[in-house]
Amino acid sequence: METTKSINGIKMAFSHLDKIFWPDEGYTKGDVIDYYNKVYPHIIKYMKERPESLLRMPNGLADKGFFQKDAGLNAPEWVKHVPLHSESAEKDINYIICNDKPTLLYLANLGCIEMNPWNSRLDTLDKPDYFVMDIDPSEQNTFEQVIETANVIKELLDKAGAASFPKTSGATGIHIYVPLGAKYTYEQAKNFANTIAIMTQEQLPDFTSLERTLSKRGKKHIYIDYLQNRKGQTLACAYSLRPKAGATVSTPLDWKEVKKGLHPSDFTMNNIIKRIEKKGDLFSGVLLKGIDMMKCIKQLESK
Repeated sequence: METTKSINGIKMAFSHLDKIFWPDEGYTKGDVIDYYNKVYPHIIKYMKERPESLLRMPNGLADKGFFQKDAGLNAPEWVKHVPLHSESAEKDINYIICNDKPTLLYLANLGCIEMNPWNSRLDTLDKPDYFVMDIDPSEQNTFEQVIETANVIKELLDKAGAASFPKTSGATGIHIYVPLGAKYTYEQAKNFANTIAIMTQEQLPDFTSLERTLSKRGKKHIYIDYLQNRKGQTLACAYSLRPKAGATVSTPLDWKEVKKGLHPSDFTMNNIIKRIEKKGDLFSGVLLKGIDMMKCIKQLESK
């Protein structure tokens, strides 16, 4: 069954709105579309002009879904997409660019519970707007250890004179973003993130690791992932829903909140709009003037 609505003057067909996406909570596909309709003014700034990697979950949490990068032949003509060459796929991929509400709701109707934009925009594809420290715990890590790791990273970035902005991953970790202002290459961003990761692991050797492979890392170590800072890599953006229990949202935080008692399950599609109305957008600084990376590196080396 389809429902037709006019969104910004565009007639759109929404299908299977009653389909259950979260079996335990009873949340539906319609709830996902309604959430993105409401959060649009806040999330769009983190999606505009960025290629999107689509994780489609047309059956909700009932299965793992599938990744789709190409817009495909069924995308409406008003959905912006651009061909970008993929070396790994050895072909051009037509990436969807989400610049408006109809496109955002089109993605939600495809079953994209979460939104995964690139770190760079079309006019500066080789230079990201920020670099990311992805704190990714293993099964036996506590969230208190995630919080401790985040605060060590903040202390190091503070010493370097680098502004930083945390958000929950919406799953089990925390993401820390550092604004770059599209002034540096992905390689430079990755190398600086690697430096911070190494220094963090040296301070927390008992439960952090830079080993990417889980079988080698073990289930007791947090992975400090700096390799997200490569062209084409994506993470769920700020205010994105996640396909996790409770319909959690990747939520920007004030650093004062990153302390014992914090948990990603605190932030869901049912309370995030009120939180934004109360606190404003805590993440907007990631899109402002970037750090002076060379100066930051000298600051780190001098202390």
